[in-house]
Amino acid sequence: MSTVDSSSAAEGAEVTAANAAETTGDPRRWKALGLLAGLQFMILLDMTIVNVALPKIQQSLGFSQSGLAWVVNGYLLMAGGLLLLGGRLADFYGRRKLLLTGVAIFTLASAVCGASTNQGMMIAGRFGQGLAEAIAAPASLGLLALLFTDPKERAKALGIWGGLAALAGTLGYVLSGVLTDLGGWRWIFYINLPVALVVLLLLPRMIEESRMVRDASTGLDAGGAVTSTLGLFGVVFGLLQAADHPWGSARVVVPLVLGVVLLLAMLVIERRVRDPLIPLQFFANRTRSVINLTSLFYMSSFISYTFMLTLFEQEVLKYSPLQGGLAWLPMSVGIGVGIGAGTALSQKVGIKAVVGVGFIGAGVGLFLTSNLDVHSSYAGGILPGMLVFGLFAGATMPAATNAALHGVTTQDSGLASGVQATMQQVGSALGLATLVTLAFRHAKSALLDGTAPDVAFTSGYTLAFRIGSVLMLIGGLLVLALFEKVDPTPRNPMAEMVADKTA
Repeated sequence: MSTVDSSSAAEGAEVTAANAAETTGDPRRWKALGLLAGLQFMILLDMTIVNVALPKIQQSLGFSQSGLAWVVNGYLLMAGGLLLLGGRLADFYGRRKLLLTGVAIFTLASAVCGASTNQGMMIAGRFGQGLAEAIAAPASLGLLALLFTDPKERAKALGIWGGLAALAGTLGYVLSGVLTDLGGWRWIFYINLPVALVVLLLLPRMIEESRMVRDASTGLDAGGAVTSTLGLFGVVFGLLQAADHPWGSARVVVPLVLGVVLLLAMLVIERRVRDPLIPLQFFANRTRSVINLTSLFYMSSFISYTFMLTLFEQEVLKYSPLQGGLAWLPMSVGIGVGIGAGTALSQKVGIKAVVGVGFIGAGVGLFLTSNLDVHSSYAGGILPGMLVFGLFAGATMPAATNAALHGVTTQDSGLASGVQATMQQVGSALGLATLVTLAFRHAKSALLDGTAPDVAFTSGYTLAFRIGSVLMLIGGLLVLALFEKVDPTPRNPMAEMVADKTA
């Protein structure tokens, strides 16, 4: 998944036309692209690389099944909750400065994860990595757009950037399996350190500072960022607590209530603050509102699928980490084919049809996976659903991105992409919290009835897959019922934003 500078709705001008012209001819720009793309590759790799290593991390640090979700959710919560603020900070204080700050935090957090001796260290490290992404990713893409002001060069640069992002998602599972098998799970975090150190050493020599020119009235919406992040944390924490405690217990109810109150406070703040992170009128457009809502369903199902299928493969079918990593390659191929097919079909049948059918088809893939049992083979049990899910989920991706940009002005295009990226991260966190909780509560109930552990947990996983299938179906029906006609021509929001502001 690609992260976009979310600050385009801010008032003020970017760099001047003179500075932009200087940057266009800068002979360092392609080397800088390699450095920035490598950094983003590393950051996105860390979103998936941890998945295959989860069972080994669980055994080493003594996580419960529900507690293990925090290894993923800690990252997602910070990245999703602070992404828009990160873009705004980069505008205010300088993109290069924020990027270097984010890389430094990412380096330290990766070292903490790799050296973890207990659950607290691991979760703290993952929170730090998520914070680093929220700071570094928008600044990195903002610098990239400013380095390449020629439209043809910028298109090529962003194509390389997007290709590496897709490659990171594919290689994360395989690399995790290789490193975990050969060197131990700690190396999935230690491998970040040399890359980050190279970036810290070389970046200041290749890229000049850039920031938004602003007047004294332009401010930061710190209140909106704090309440949204803490509110999401409270809701996710309460849902995960429900895996081990009754729904009516204080451990569940108190964080849920506090989380909801903070999220409501965030809405009040966004209505009143002068420069909100997310202007609420942005959601007046029906198509944008529907795609952002259904992005929650999509990512909830997607991340929960990868999380629980990994546990099923390694804990029930007894795959090694390397076998588990390689087992994901067909889905990566399916996603790649789906992206190509979805892009082509969008021009012929329209965005609405591609997104709607993509959701429904992905739901069918999840339903096929929900028929797994402890005796399932890879070829007959896992692979069919994986291929169907990957193909239709991939077809949805480019079309959904265009839908998220429907009806936006050039000024708001970066905001639109930033909101979509945020909703994807939030959906991932909420999906893990909700579906993992339901799966483990179901499994524990089966264990109390005397069911064998492997059978009990498999029944929990398959229940979650069925719920994910229903969420995808609902998302597809909402899209088909409520989408307006969307222009299928691919948009380049960052390019439009920079071209407009440097003209």
